[in-house]
Amino acid sequence: MRILVTDPIIARFAELLARTEREHEWSFAAELGPAELEDSLRGADIVIASVLTAQQASSLRPDALLHVTGAGADRVSVDALPPGVTICNTGHHGAAIAEHVVMTALMLRRRALQADAQMRAGEWRTIGNDASIPFHPMLRGTTLGLLGVGEIGTEVGRLAQALGMRLIALRQRPDAPRPDGLDLAEVFGPDRLLDFVAASDVLVVSIPLSERTRGTIGAAELAAAKPELVVINVARGGVVDEDALFDALAEGRIAGAGIDVWWGAPDADGHAPASVERFSPLANTVLTPHHSGHARQVFELRAADIARNIDLRAAGLPLERVIR
Repeated sequence: MRILVTDPIIARFAELLARTEREHEWSFAAELGPAELEDSLRGADIVIASVLTAQQASSLRPDALLHVTGAGADRVSVDALPPGVTICNTGHHGAAIAEHVVMTALMLRRRALQADAQMRAGEWRTIGNDASIPFHPMLRGTTLGLLGVGEIGTEVGRLAQALGMRLIALRQRPDAPRPDGLDLAEVFGPDRLLDFVAASDVLVVSIPLSERTRGTIGAAELAAAKPELVVINVARGGVVDEDALFDALAEGRIAGAGIDVWWGAPDADGHAPASVERFSPLANTVLTPHHSGHARQVFELRAADIARNIDLRAAGLPLERVIR
């Protein structure tokens, strides 16, 4: 089969991708000129991609397999794909993102950024010599609100539970079966969003972005929050209202935010979107460039998933993780 890889990250794991039972003809977009890339898109049996423009998507063969290299296909022009194209995804990011969430929560709750800045400035300020320095709270005994209990939310919950946190969640179907290993003290439905936010000490956002979920956490929700609330968004920027979050942080109405996903995208030269500049002066934030899931093990496992689906496709067997 002819296989085209356009995702530059997974291309770095070409050796793992190629560990298939049969040999195939491989092309990598980084090695192709524009005309060659267009020809490869038209002729590929399998396209491995994270991003496809409408023009690129429309070039795929009707019987092609599009294997996206993450959980979502939101950066693929799905509507432009020929109707017969099968789409598969892959995961394995949950555990890595969960570590990032716990790290960020600890940094914000324990004032790691402020203490580090003071130390670098030559200041030794602790509760022992400065009464203005607050005691920092532990995560143990506080409440973690999971807005989303998919792969990410489940892994975050397992780590938080091990640290002694109380877990609550908000789900579209509160009566749905609960993930194995999670002891959820309470599950809220969408009609109780304000109650859910008000009950959380740390709120982790991991639901997909759609027109239904855009702005789920907005001004009303943040107005209902405790002053000590920390919001950590590892979903998509648009799930949280940018203006509402900025105002709540700047006015000190919530304690902090960990922002790994943004409103807008970096430009072709790698400059951050304007929203990063807006939040960067705020000392009660941890800002990262959408890298919470960028552990090597994640991509090794994703490459293995893709190689397995290539074998299944070659053998005419049902594929795994089909999303269309």
